[in-house]
Amino acid sequence: MSRIIIRFSILVAFGCSTLSVMFSQTALPVILDTIAVGGSGGMDYITCDSKNHRLYISHSTRVEVVQYDTKEHVGSIEKASGVHGIALAPEFSRGFTSNGKTNNVTVFDLKTLTVIETIEVGKKPDAIIYEPTTKRIFTFNGESENCSAIDAATMKVVGTLALGGGPEAPVADRKGNIFVNIEATNEVVQFDAASLKIISRWPVAPAQTPTGISMDREKRILFIGGRNQVFVAMNADNGTVLANFPIGKGVDGTAFDSKTGMIYVSNKEGSLDVIHEDSLSQFTSVGKLQTSPGAKTLALDNKSHHVYLPAARQVDGPGGTKGDMMVLVVGTR
Repeated sequence: MSRIIIRFSILVAFGCSTLSVMFSQTALPVILDTIAVGGSGGMDYITCDSKNHRLYISHSTRVEVVQYDTKEHVGSIEKASGVHGIALAPEFSRGFTSNGKTNNVTVFDLKTLTVIETIEVGKKPDAIIYEPTTKRIFTFNGESENCSAIDAATMKVVGTLALGGGPEAPVADRKGNIFVNIEATNEVVQFDAASLKIISRWPVAPAQTPTGISMDREKRILFIGGRNQVFVAMNADNGTVLANFPIGKGVDGTAFDSKTGMIYVSNKEGSLDVIHEDSLSQFTSVGKLQTSPGAKTLALDNKSHHVYLPAARQVDGPGGTKGDMMVLVVGTR
């Protein structure tokens, strides 16, 4: 009898532990904290360096660098007029910013934050990513409707690719392919990062005007947010739309947490839609978190599983005045 009771107790404890983990992974997150950045001005992309606990935040004419575990403002990267995005190439200890007003890229040292080089690219570069298999930086140029490929080692442009429309956010599968949203044509384009040749063009319907994109690289699923307030999950090998959900207004970013299966969709209206990937073809809406008006982009720390969203402070209070830039820290308790 005692053995049966002991075994039953172990099973109950194991079951409770499993349920607790499952609940924490699918519970709607909350705003855990804010990080004061200060200063007014435009904001766009934010990039998270999980290894060094740093956030790189675009801020009008410069990039603010914050140590998020201590909330310390580490420094700024200047000479980045109209900065949109920040890409990191850690093996070269270099960062790259896309500067929309000056049609160039600023290269900076990741340790000292000093500017190393300026590289001319296409017109109005917006999103920017590092593709590790080719060791290239790609800028996605809105006005010239193409992308520029930069060798991260030599800091030279090695090619351009016409995309057939103004590009928005891209994602790399880390196997040599890049997927990028094309707003005007309501498509996602897949191209080879080495040869700079387009492989596929897929419609994103029922989503329209696609912006934010992220990826489950293991299951080969793309997550795409459309400005018509529709999110889609798409098979990255054949373009089949697997699911769609309603989302908030003004989507600009999505992120996928491969450990928890959570998909985050940030919207300019001040909301964060949260969806859980249950299986290869099954998804569940977890809910909507109210964030802050203008908090349209996000970055995921895949170690702490926290999501960071840049926003402007809405009221005067501790840590800043109304209009000052801050970062919302979102996660589960």
